[in-house]
Parts: sequence; structure tokens; C-alpha cells
Amino acid sequence: MTPKKPSSSKPNQKVLQIHADTEGILIERPNRFLAIVEIEDNGNKKQEKVHVHDPGRLIDVLYPGNRVLLRKSDNPKRKTGWDMIAGRISDNWILINSAFHRQISGWVIENGIVDFFSNADSILPEQKYGDSRLDYLILKEGKKIWVEVKGCTLAEGRVASFPDAPTTRGKRHLEELIKARNEGHEAAVLILVLRPEAECFTANGIIDPAFAETFKKALEAGVKVFPLLFSFEDGVICYHSQLPLCDKVLSAES
Repeated sequence: MTPKKPSSSKPNQKVLQIHADTEGILIERPNRFLAIVEIEDNGNKKQEKVHVHDPGRLIDVLYPGNRVLLRKSDNPKRKTGWDMIAGRISDNWILINSAFHRQISGWVIENGIVDFFSNADSILPEQKYGDSRLDYLILKEGKKIWVEVKGCTLAEGRVASFPDAPTTRGKRHLEELIKARNEGHEAAVLILVLRPEAECFTANGIIDPAFAETFKKALEAGVKVFPLLFSFEDGVICYHSQLPLCDKVLSAES
């Protein structure tokens, strides 16, 4: 991946166009990766099996009766004929397909949206470190920057949080980043906040106390955290701004 010249972090920048074929109503979600959705075809309603490309609970997005966006699969051998793209919350479509996280995060890094990543000598995706495969290794000014990407689809009020389900894998990734820092490398977590109403980000200590504790240790070890706010409307992912960590916001207000 070749880095580009840094661009200014102007709000509402278009990142990625994501095509959807139809809208439907969620009937049920039998397991993490399968949903049953009712769609209309030539005036007739029918139920279709839909692949959910997100392991999270998504309880405030994927519930019976909610509106969802779907894309038709072009693979005739698949058991599911459709892919889940987004779900509706209030007036917003929320992207719930983690297959697009690589393209979104790649856009962020390549375009210098975060100064910490800008002017990189090279950007290497999917690199092994320790017992994990991290999303990026960035080489910059003789330093290694290990980067992990997380998608955040959960928000309560104006507070976005991750994870929305316990994640031993996410905790392990943080531990690897702490190890990288202890070995003299730079390390960062890029949070793709996909709830446009959010005003700050925090680790979800209610759903996953172990992850939240490791997140705190990562910050203390010098792991950088960049929560970036995105929206998805009219088939386009747009970047808006970098969010503060909620702990810092609350500390400033107290």
C-alpha cells in the first residue's frame, strides 16, 4: 500500500461508496452470522437468508421489525443469497458489515487523516506480531507503528463504546500492542465509530470488564487511540471528525 500526501482533516469527507440492492425488514437472527429478512419482490413479500458479516451482538440494530439494507451476493454457491449492509437507528443508517473496515481504515491512513500515521514510508496490511495478526504495520522515520482497527456500532446517548459483546480476541490484540510498546515500537488503535450521534468514545466495561481493563493498561503503556466518527447515508461513508475519549471529557467537566 503506497501512502499519499497528508490531506487536511476537513469534516464530511467522502470515503467510500457502498452499493445496496434492496431494503428489508428483519424477521430474526438465528445466530451471529445469519439473519432472516423479509423483502418485497415484484409486489410479493418473501423471506431470505442473509449473511451478517459482524460478530457483535448488534442488539440495538438487528432486532425483529427493524429496517435493514441488503446487497445481493454474486456467488451462486453460497448458502445465503444476500449480505447485510446496514441497519436503521432513528434517522441514520448504521454500517454493520465489517468487510468494509479495511477500505475505510486504509483511506484514513493513506490520506493522512491522523497526523500520527501521515508521511509514512510504507503501509503493510495484515502483519503478524506475537500470537496475533494485526491490521497494519506502518514504517515511518525508522520506527514501526503497529495498528489494530476496531469497528464501533454501539452508542448510548452520545457515548460510543466497544465492544458490544465480550471479545477475547480484542483483548489479545491490545495485549500485543502493549508488548510492542514495551519493545520500543509505536502502537495505535484506530476506532471506526459508525454512530454519527456519538460525541466521545469509551471502552465498554459493563459488557467486557477484561477488555476495558486492558484498554486502560494500553493507554498507560503509551498505545495511541484514535476514535474517528463516520456516517453512512445515500450509499456513501463520510468521515466527520476525531472524537475524544469520554474519560477525558468527564475529567475536564469535573
